[in-house]
Amino acid sequence: MNRNLVYKYFKKISRHCVLLVFSIIALYPFTWALITSLKPRAELFRFSLLFKPTLIHYMDVFSRYSFWLYFGNSVIISLSSTILSLLLGLPAAYALARSEQKRSGIAFYFLSTRMAPPIAFLIPYFLMYIKLGLFDTHVGMIILYTLFNLALVIWLMRGFFLDVPLEIEGSALIDGCSRWQAFVRITLPLTSYGIAATGVLCFLFTWNEFLAAIILTGRTAKTLPSFIYMFLSTFQLDWGGLCASTVITCIPVLAFGILFRKFLVRGLTMGAVKG
Repeated sequence: MNRNLVYKYFKKISRHCVLLVFSIIALYPFTWALITSLKPRAELFRFSLLFKPTLIHYMDVFSRYSFWLYFGNSVIISLSSTILSLLLGLPAAYALARSEQKRSGIAFYFLSTRMAPPIAFLIPYFLMYIKLGLFDTHVGMIILYTLFNLALVIWLMRGFFLDVPLEIEGSALIDGCSRWQAFVRITLPLTSYGIAATGVLCFLFTWNEFLAAIILTGRTAKTLPSFIYMFLSTFQLDWGGLCASTVITCIPVLAFGILFRKFLVRGLTMGAVKG
């Protein structure tokens, strides 16, 4: 009995130690950026935790640069593309899931659009956006990120819809609901956690995306990742401003993840255990 108890505690402690090591590795870059952003300029290149914290770098980010312009662009573009991706992707995923011929090939085709390197698509988009007048516009970036996120929404939500028993929708149809009413009133509420998880992933991708933001924007629609890039130049590197802007950019993402963590965890684990 004691032997089993010791083994149980040893297994629990080992698991927590492994999780602690992985947590330290995962959080180290953010912790380093946070510490560096609080260092005075004279202490930036000293490897020491003993310094007097200062907010001078954060003050510079807000006062010397148009931070709120880029922050607003990120919020508008991320939220708009996420909502639009869900509005277009949910019906498409449902149609694929409920098709009499399980069209997994079509679903895989949507997913394959995310397999090629992004730069392979951005050059044609750049030439097209210049001709259509969509370069450096909010509408152009929203359309682009919607197209990128659409494949993710269709692929993930198709799996969630397949987990909903057909008998439940059949009962709704017998009671007089149309197919659309059954979809809106029955299927969507049952997959709400999956929808929330998919929406969070789409938002995070759009918020953190850098390559398209740096190629297809000038100043009007520039987002926060491309704003951070402004601290890198040929002749100097503003480490304090770079780390401060990085921390500020990560805060909304962390808050968003903490706020929706319950939906994210439940959504990503739906269907993982079969009865």
